[in-house]
Amino acid sequence: MGTLTVWRFDTAEGADAATKVLADLSTQHLITIHDAATVRWEEGRKRPRTRQLHNLAGAGALGGAFWGLLFGLIFFVPLLGAAVGAASGALAGSLRDVGIDDRFIDKVRDGVSPGTSALFVMSSDAVMDKVRDAFADQRPELIFTNLSDAQEAAIREVFAD
Repeated sequence: MGTLTVWRFDTAEGADAATKVLADLSTQHLITIHDAATVRWEEGRKRPRTRQLHNLAGAGALGGAFWGLLFGLIFFVPLLGAAVGAASGALAGSLRDVGIDDRFIDKVRDGVSPGTSALFVMSSDAVMDKVRDAFADQRPELIFTNLSDAQEAAIREVFAD
């Protein structure tokens, strides 16, 4: 089963640095990355920059349309064309079925602001103690996961050290 997690970093560069760590973990088979994207919001900019991480995405990658819709909903980033915009309401409704609802959008929008960044990851098979050790210096904040309450509590405990 895949897990969507969103990690917030206190700097605009944090998510970019984390992608290198994530790539190393994937190469060592300590986590399976199905898809990933970053949001980088530099101070003084009106909107964040978004990027799908094609180099980390697996065979089951969600694709640019998913990330474009998601980031468009969260940050009002005009990534979608007018033709796709008409269908976005229906697509947004279908996102609720997988736990991406207004609470998720508000939580991410409130958590990612100028001077910060975020890493969005669809993953599975994570070896949590190795992942924790790899991110020890960066100390990201988990702002969303679709894990069960018990699984989320375990992740928060691991990264709270």
